[in-house]
Order: sequence, then structure tokens, then C-alpha cells
Amino acid sequence: MDAHGVRSPWWRVYRFDERSPAQSLEYPVVVKPLGLNGSRGVMRANDPASFERAIGRLQRLLSTKSAAEECGDLADRYLVERYIPGVEVALEGLLRDGELHTLAVFDKPDPLEGPFFEETIYVTPSRLPEEQVEAVVETARKSAEALGLCDGPLHAELRLNDEGAWPVDVAARTIGGLCARTLRFGAGMSLEEIVLRHAINAPLDTLNREASAAGVMMMPIVGRGRIQAIRGLDEAAAVPLIEDIEMEARVGDMLVPLPEGADYPGFIFARGDDPAAVESALREAWAKIEFVL
Repeated sequence: MDAHGVRSPWWRVYRFDERSPAQSLEYPVVVKPLGLNGSRGVMRANDPASFERAIGRLQRLLSTKSAAEECGDLADRYLVERYIPGVEVALEGLLRDGELHTLAVFDKPDPLEGPFFEETIYVTPSRLPEEQVEAVVETARKSAEALGLCDGPLHAELRLNDEGAWPVDVAARTIGGLCARTLRFGAGMSLEEIVLRHAINAPLDTLNREASAAGVMMMPIVGRGRIQAIRGLDEAAAVPLIEDIEMEARVGDMLVPLPEGADYPGFIFARGDDPAAVESALREAWAKIEFVL
């Protein structure tokens, strides 16, 4: 990353069976597994005591069958990196012959400051100043170049602060979960169609996203317990600008919060003329939904 002019925090990988580095770290830091997804197992530590708690909690998580299978040989170690303050955004792009075509930049208006990092709202287009959006795009481009990515989809999550843009996650994939439903291109093409057309060299007349604002809320995991009832879905769907509500969880399912949990209970989608109005509609709809555990 340094060779390509990309900011990167201090980091190091440790094994669980070696002496804890808790007393030698400069806080705050973020502890991460070397596998898993969806912010599962990711925790912020502000001091040695919270670091030791995070390491113990992560080790217990990685000893479970599902997490151990997902991490494989990497389940015996963990990553520690310096916490990066700032606002977080996401970029969706397509690499064609090494050139990055930006498809969308999403704001994440809810602070992601820890101790856990539960995603909630994504809204596009970004309301950041143009120069900050340009910094996000350029940092994503340089990050892809540094990783040797030159063709296909690119998803990048970055943080912005007074020092500039910092990549948090850069991968050759599309946006996760059902969030891609927020994006439409040309004559109604989906993100998946864009990626598939590119893969088979089919014509792509445009990569321009439709003009309207769009957003998605990944429903927060409200607590640990088995779902007895889900209320207010019809009232939430009736909120102006709400386009769809897609439930993943059902009555009888078990909810498990982060950092151990992995599944969001559902998604709320909104579309309108203004990103602020879209965000407001998502929050209003969520306020009408109740999970009884």
C-alpha cells in the first residue's frame, strides 16, 4: 500500500497461544479475525483490559464449529490494527482493463465507532463534498492497483478524516447481502447484470446509475433471543419513499447480536429524489418495526 501512496494503519498478526501484546499497544485498536464476514468478530479495544476481553471473546467465537470451519487454518490467530477515526463510506466500482469505473459512492450516516461495528444505513449518492468523494475514488483506485486487481467488480469501504481517505476493506466482489438492490443502471439494469455482461464481454451501453437517490437499511439486531413476533411491517412499508422490505428472519428464528452473530434480520429499501429524504424514510420505517423476543 505504501508503495502506491495509500494510507494504511499500523497492524500485526498474533497467535492466541503467544503472549498477549496488551501492555505494549497504542490504543485504541481494532481486533479482527482473519476470516469471517459482515463485521463478525470485529471489536474495538480502548485499553489493555478491553483488549484482553476482546481477545478472549474472539478466541471463544473462533472455537465454534461454524467459525472454525470458515477460518480454517487461520482460526488460531488474529489481526490487530490501529483504529482509524472518521466517517465511513463505501464505493461500488467496475474495473475494466485496469481502469476504475465508479458505479456508486454510499454514505454510511450512522457512526461506526465500536465496540462492535454493526452496519445499518447505506445511501447514494454521497452528500460529501466533491473533493472528498474524489479522494475516496482515487484511494479505491490506488488500493485496487496495489492489490493487483484490474478486472471485474470492486467493493471498497473507506474512512475519511483530516489526514485523508483510508481503505478499510477492498475486495474483488460486489456489495454484500441484498444491498445491490439499491442500484439500477441504464434501462433498469441491476448491478449483477452489469458484472455478468462485463464478464462475458456483452455490450454495456452505460455504467451510469439512475438519477434518483436510493438507500438500504440493514435492520439492527435488537438483542439476543428467539423471535416470538415481528410487528409493524405493514406500517413500515406504508412510509412514503419505502420501496420494499425484505425479511430474512422469521418467527421462531434465533437472533444473535455482533460480534458473535452474522445475520441481519432484514432489509428496508427506499428511493426518492433526495438522499436526505431517503435516509429519513428508512429511519421512520425502522421505528415502526418491533421484534418481540
